[in-house]
Amino acid sequence: MTLCWLILLPAFVYQVLSIAASLRQFLRQPPLSGFQPPVSIFKPIRGLDPDMYEALVSHASQNYPEFEILFGVYDESDPSVPYIHQLQREFPDVAISLIVGAKPAANGKVGTLCALARHARHPVWLVNDSDIRVTGAYLSEIVAPLADDSVGLVTCLYRAVPHSLPGYWEALGISIDFMPSTLVAPLVGVREFALGSTLCFRSADLLKAGGFEALTDYIADDFQLARRVLRSGTRAHLSTHVVETSLSDTSWSGAWQHQLRWARTIRFSKGWGYLGLPITHAGVWALAGFALHIWPAALILLLARIAAAVVSGWLVLRIRRPLWEALLAPLWDLYAFSVWVASYLSNEVQWRDQRLRILRDGRVEAIPRR
Repeated sequence: MTLCWLILLPAFVYQVLSIAASLRQFLRQPPLSGFQPPVSIFKPIRGLDPDMYEALVSHASQNYPEFEILFGVYDESDPSVPYIHQLQREFPDVAISLIVGAKPAANGKVGTLCALARHARHPVWLVNDSDIRVTGAYLSEIVAPLADDSVGLVTCLYRAVPHSLPGYWEALGISIDFMPSTLVAPLVGVREFALGSTLCFRSADLLKAGGFEALTDYIADDFQLARRVLRSGTRAHLSTHVVETSLSDTSWSGAWQHQLRWARTIRFSKGWGYLGLPITHAGVWALAGFALHIWPAALILLLARIAAAVVSGWLVLRIRRPLWEALLAPLWDLYAFSVWVASYLSNEVQWRDQRLRILRDGRVEAIPRR
């Protein structure tokens, strides 16, 4: 019976760490700093995302002394182009540029970033996705930690805004599973971590490591960028700022493919460490505890899992949904565990309209259409 209890212990310890990491993040305060160097914001765009124009407006409305926004599209037929022109007309005092064309690359987003980098004028670069929505204090809060020379990259958490039932399910998982894992990383001493929702760094550090060109063949461009920027011994800083992203998937199969792409990307990025991911799926272990008739331990684990979901999702991310939804956390764990299992069944992923094969070193190659 003691052995049965020990089976649940690692999952319980992780939930305690998740709660501690979330409370630590909640109690932190934005840095007070007058450090406000000029910033170049990189926005690679392909197609339209829900609420995209509102997201673009939020970047042009920054309360920050000097910044430019560089939008990159593959060609002029991209449906986002009229919206970018509209933004330029609405904000004539903001330096907004539209760059058409991209460097040929397996990762099309990085190919666009390579093109944008040739036009950037400022010493600090910030990269995020087209659907990221921010507040007016975003740049001030994100850039300030770079005043510390030991900080090489700043990233931040995000909450997802769903537009469908599958999107709601995925947004719940992001807030109660993926974001807590990001919070735990710095708590246990991990120095290299980054989220594509925000990557802010000194341009000189990336150029010294080969620029965006060094990332063109990798699918996990945010992870690879962090590895290279932080190679000199600096660390990643997790900002207190929380941004929003929109989830465009309207089908269950689309949400599944999205999760599977993330999972396979993380598997090839983390290597053997990815094998331990099921420790975070407390719902699976609680179910095992009930099956082994160790009800007290299983119940305690379930309560810890629900508490961790509440603290990370409702306290740190400030998601605006009914609190009872935290009760779905154990069910999400069963779903996430199935994604983890499926991630080992193939090395192929679907990314927008392209099918890619992930190679052993994390690089990708396009799979020809039949």
